[in-house]
Amino acid sequence: MYDRFRNYITLTRKKGTRLMKKIVYIAGPLFSQAELDFNENVDTRLRECGYDTFLPQRDGKKLSDLIVAGISKEEAVKTIFEIDLQQIHKSDILLLIIDGRVPDEGACVELGIAYALNKECIGLKTDSRSLMDNLDNPLILGAIKGKIATSIDELCTCFN
Repeated sequence: MYDRFRNYITLTRKKGTRLMKKIVYIAGPLFSQAELDFNENVDTRLRECGYDTFLPQRDGKKLSDLIVAGISKEEAVKTIFEIDLQQIHKSDILLLIIDGRVPDEGACVELGIAYALNKECIGLKTDSRSLMDNLDNPLILGAIKGKIATSIDELCTCFN
């Protein structure tokens, strides 16, 4: 019983007098079908664990769609940046997907913003590749304070 209550408190935050689920902003690459599918799997698992999520590929805007709709490149870039910035502000936790030879550049910017806003930042790395000698970029490791899940299933035990 106590564990169920503790988990509920961990998954919620107060807004006024209402308890709300914590929001996880999922930051990662979203350019290949494999990346999109992986991100969806991460999102599904976090929702199963009781979190709300912001998944940019689903909840944000796509640059190509905005340009096809007749919006200038400059305005499209500004729109995407503002939406993502607003969602980072609204989130409680940023999850950085670190898989790949190097992490996605945009996701690294999102991590920096979240860190500067004192958001909880966590990494997910299912990939054995690293920058050097089994270490990742020191700035990334510093921002996530060494909190790295090594599988999608491990994610839900990593958040405070």
